[in-house]
Amino acid sequence: MSSFPDEFLTLMVAYSGLFSKPVFSHARLLLAGAILAPGKRTVTSVLRVLGLSQETKYHKYHRVLSLARWCALSRARILLGQLLHTFLAEGPVVVGIDETVERRWGSRIKKRGIYRDSARSSHSHFVKCSGLRWVSLMLLVPLSWAERVWALPFLTVLAPSGRYASQAGKRHKKVTDWARQMLLQLKRWLPGREVIAVGDSSYAVIELLAAVRSHVTYHQAAFGCGTL
Repeated sequence: MSSFPDEFLTLMVAYSGLFSKPVFSHARLLLAGAILAPGKRTVTSVLRVLGLSQETKYHKYHRVLSLARWCALSRARILLGQLLHTFLAEGPVVVGIDETVERRWGSRIKKRGIYRDSARSSHSHFVKCSGLRWVSLMLLVPLSWAERVWALPFLTVLAPSGRYASQAGKRHKKVTDWARQMLLQLKRWLPGREVIAVGDSSYAVIELLAAVRSHVTYHQAAFGCGTL
């Protein structure tokens, strides 16, 4: 631990209670490597950038993501608290909500689906891509070194397709269903703060607005912010 900067250790110690001691030591290294690694942040590239390319027990780092048990929701709450403490200690909390598709293939990735590629599609040209659809809740704050408002993700959930739910015999939850749960959870975390949510037309749905209107102020807008 002495090889890490004090600032990094101060931030990471807040998460130590979510992991067992051995898993936390590996999780800490994975996070540091993910910050430093260029290109794709795979476990292999993370270990390489940390000088651990000859590590013989590399499978232990994979297990942090595949087998280790830890609460992602608790992690999200801690991360949100750190972001608010650093960038927005008081006043209304403005969050953005949007989806992103992680392009993944493979027979073992059961929850992937076919979605619109927003980065390559336009009003007249529709491009599809295969992958995992994630709904992300992001704190929208101005950063001192940037000229635009930045979106800092703190809570992300997987929203499988209707086809997957049908094949698995499960009830399909729409993106707006996930959005409702995420926004209401955020308000439970911040009972004393005004919460303002910003999203695109996908979230301008009567059922969603009716469910959150007494807790969250919603604004429809096209996103014009960067993402870390």
